Amino acid sequence: MAHALQHRCESGYGFRARPFGPSRNDRGGRLRHWLVCWSRVAALLIAAGSPAAAQTQVDLQLVLAVDASGSVSHQRFELQKRGYIAAFRHPQILQAILSGLNQSIAVTMMQWTGPALQVITAKWTLINDVGSIRAFADAIDQTPRQLFGGGTSISGALDTGVALLNDSPYKSARRIIDVSGDGANNRGRPVTRARDEAVAARIGINGLPILAIEPDLDKYYEDNVIGGPGAFVVAAKDYETFADAILKKLITEIAGMTPGKVARK
Repeated sequence: MAHALQHRCESGYGFRARPFGPSRNDRGGRLRHWLVCWSRVAALLIAAGSPAAAQTQVDLQLVLAVDASGSVSHQRFELQKRGYIAAFRHPQILQAILSGLNQSIAVTMMQWTGPALQVITAKWTLINDVGSIRAFADAIDQTPRQLFGGGTSISGALDTGVALLNDSPYKSARRIIDVSGDGANNRGRPVTRARDEAVAARIGINGLPILAIEPDLDKYYEDNVIGGPGAFVVAAKDYETFADAILKKLITEIAGMTPGKVARK
């Protein structure tokens, strides 16, 4: 893009010469055009060559979407939260990360409820060693619940996850949204549409349904929520077993394995 703009600046793109030569106003306009053009070229070249412009390559970009809707009581939310903290402090998670080609992943976490109710609770974090994975676990630990109520919009969570991945400062062959929740989509647009659009953008969706309220929620997730190659569901029977389920799920996702039970989508 910078080279194309440079050519336009050099060729005087956008200006026509008058038959008897340029007037004083034309000369002033040409000068202003030249200065604006070259200032844009310089800005583009600086941006292209800056470290911030280059995306860091990782093995996986992972969005953790955590249910904070009204059905999730304070006690249940804390069990969810403690499960994530324990998982990222478990040595098997770092072992799975370091087994990858780039030995690193990028992770962010959000809480979600209604269609327009999503809050980022842990920003994009590069995890590639003990220090960085501890820092991410600490970030989860130190962030209180931000939302309560507003319905259950899994579609809204998926749409936000797609936006987060599209704006990520990282690059990877695998991009996944990991949704955990205890209910079916009851707000916002159809979850199947959000799922299909995410999959079309080469984003995978895995699910961790919590069966405390809806015993068949795992089937619902399989049929309506998850998608992409190798997409899967790991169900937690209740909130007390959530920690074990999320640990198993994260290890499977990070290592790029296919679990025993693969979803039909």
